[in-house]
Amino acid sequence: MSWYMLWPIVLVVLSNIFYNIITKTTPQDGNAMLSLTITYLVGALCAVIMYWFGGERQGIAQDLIKLNWTSFALGLAVVGLEFGYLHVYRAGWQVNTASLVANICLACALLFVGALLFHETLSVRQIVGVAVCVGGLVLITAK
Repeated sequence: MSWYMLWPIVLVVLSNIFYNIITKTTPQDGNAMLSLTITYLVGALCAVIMYWFGGERQGIAQDLIKLNWTSFALGLAVVGLEFGYLHVYRAGWQVNTASLVANICLACALLFVGALLFHETLSVRQIVGVAVCVGGLVLITAK
């Protein structure tokens, strides 16, 4: 596998590690929406800086024209994700299981989403993998 294919996965994994550590250690008594507001202000500032110095821009007007509803929908999805994770940890989930459970559920759901919305192939091996994941979820979450 080439570095071109590998570095984004490494970035996602490392970012997710820090994300879960930081989310788990966010103060329980802090206002979740204010915390998210500060989070997104910092994120917006970083994104603007990356846009400005990223090199691949034609100008804000030309770049805005190329966008559609997905930027707005992604904003809503990300807020739901962040708000959900804050409350996952506030509900008492441990960092070593919350992300694992969420990501297993996500991976299983996305197999079917890919098949239904994007006509991706769903193999017997993947269906068996989903069954194994469900079994693993039962073992992980059983008290």
